[in-house]
Amino acid sequence: MNKRVITFLTASLFVTLLLTSALFAGDDENPCGMTKSLYERLGGVNAISMVVDEFVEILYVNEILNANPAIDKARKNIPMPALKFKVTGLICQVTGGPQAYTGRSMKEAHAHLNITEVEWAAMAADFKTVLDKFGVPEKEQAELFEIVGTTKADIVMPAGDGDGGDDGDSDGDGDGDSK
Repeated sequence: MNKRVITFLTASLFVTLLLTSALFAGDDENPCGMTKSLYERLGGVNAISMVVDEFVEILYVNEILNANPAIDKARKNIPMPALKFKVTGLICQVTGGPQAYTGRSMKEAHAHLNITEVEWAAMAADFKTVLDKFGVPEKEQAELFEIVGTTKADIVMPAGDGDGGDDGDSDGDGDGDSK
């Protein structure tokens, strides 16, 4: 056999193996039989950006979040498209995509907002609603919430931080007063 025929047969065999593995791979595997990243399982940047778009739209009108004067002020100072771009980049990066988040650290970006546990829960509920709306499977939702949960300590203000926040418990003893 000549070299061209051998090269053609080798290439054909490779393509056949790739296509066959793609047909029989489970949802968690890519065509090469390797486990897909969360980014891939979510559908990549296009699918992630659609979820983020809806999520940020909902966050901007969430009454619980906007009752916090610092969040309300930030909403008025940060253009929504800019926030959507940053959040999309962040989600893509942390789920294994090629995009890079170039914003501030979660701690730096949220320190001045005095976010409470109640506000965190409102954000998480909105996120769950959007993920459900887009049909994100429970397994992927659990992974996303695990990732998001790693940022909570940097975003949510510790109870009793003396800010006079929503609970009125500036002394931190849980009784709702400052004495």
